[in-house]
Amino acid sequence: MPLFERYLTVWVLLCIIAGIALGHFLPGLFSTVSGMEVARVNLPVAILIWLMIIPMLIKIDFRALGHVTRHWRGISITLFINWAVKPFSMAVLGWFLIGYLFRPLLPADQIDSYIAGLILLAAAPCTAMVFVWSNLTRGEPHFTLSQVALNDLIMVAAFAPIVALLLGLSAITIPWNTLILSVGLYIVVPVIAAQVIRRAVLGSGGEHALHNMLSRLQPISLAALLATLVLLFAFQGQQILDQPTVIAMLAVPILIQVYFNSGLAYLLNRWAGESHCVAGPSALIGASNFFELAVAAAISLFGLNSGAALATVVGVLIEVPVMLSLVWVVNRSRTWYEAGVRDR
Repeated sequence: MPLFERYLTVWVLLCIIAGIALGHFLPGLFSTVSGMEVARVNLPVAILIWLMIIPMLIKIDFRALGHVTRHWRGISITLFINWAVKPFSMAVLGWFLIGYLFRPLLPADQIDSYIAGLILLAAAPCTAMVFVWSNLTRGEPHFTLSQVALNDLIMVAAFAPIVALLLGLSAITIPWNTLILSVGLYIVVPVIAAQVIRRAVLGSGGEHALHNMLSRLQPISLAALLATLVLLFAFQGQQILDQPTVIAMLAVPILIQVYFNSGLAYLLNRWAGESHCVAGPSALIGASNFFELAVAAAISLFGLNSGAALATVVGVLIEVPVMLSLVWVVNRSRTWYEAGVRDR
C-alpha cells in the first residue's frame, strides 16, 4: 500500500488542525472562498473535487463489464449490499443514534444535517481505494474491476433517487435541481472526462503510458482531497472546538454500518459457495464509501459549514484504519471461509 494512502488518517488529522487554525486567523479569506458560488456550487471546491475524482475514474475500464457473468454470485451479493442494504442501514443508524440517542449531546440545529451527511456517505460505493483493499486480500482482479465498473454505471442513475428517498423519509428538504446538478458535476462529467482521457492515452502510448500518467496524477488527487479538507475545517473549526465529541459520535454509525455490511457480504458469499478471492473484495466493496462524491454533494446541497459536510469528512478520517482492519479479518479468516465452502 503506498505510503501516503497508508497514513491518510494522519494527514486528515493534520488537515483538521491546519484548517481550524487558518479559519481562526484568516476568517476573511475563507469567507471570500465560501462566497465563490454559482448555482449553489462552490467553484474552488468543485475544481478540487474534479482533481480528486477524475484520476480515480481513469483507472476504470468499462470493457471489464464483459466479465460480470463470470462471478455472478459475488456480483449479485455485492450489488445487493451496495444498493439495497448499505444506504438504508445507514439511514436507520442515523435516525436512531444521531436523531435519538445522541441528540441531547449534539447541536440541535445540525441534527438533520448530520443525518443527511451520513446518508450521502453511504449512498455510493467506493470506486478507487477498493483496488488497494482487493490487492491486499489477494482478490480476483477481474471481479474487482467489473464490480467497480458496474457500480459506476448504476451510480449515475441510482444515487439521486436513493438520496432523495432517504432524505425525504428523514423529513429533510433538498433542492432537486441542486441534487441533479451534483450528480451531473461529480458523477457524469468526471466519468465521461476520465474515459476520454483513458482512451486517448491508451491510443497514443498503451498501458505503459496510462500507468505513468496515473502515477503522476495520484499525488495531485490526494493533494486535492487534503486541500478540500482544510477548507471544510476552516469553516467547521469553531463548531468542532465548541463540540469536540461531535466527530466521535458521528463515527459510531459509520463504524457500525461498515462492519455490518462487510460481514453480511462475506457471510453471504460463503453461503453461496463463492471463492475467497471474490468474497474478500466483495466484502470490502460492500463496506467502503465513495467519500469524495459524498463530500462534494454535501457541500453543494448543504454548504461548506454544514453538519452534512462534517459528517462526510468523518468518513474520510476513519476510512484507512477501518478498512485495514477488515483486510486483516478477511485474510486471517481464509482457512475458516474455505472450509465452509468445501463443506457445502
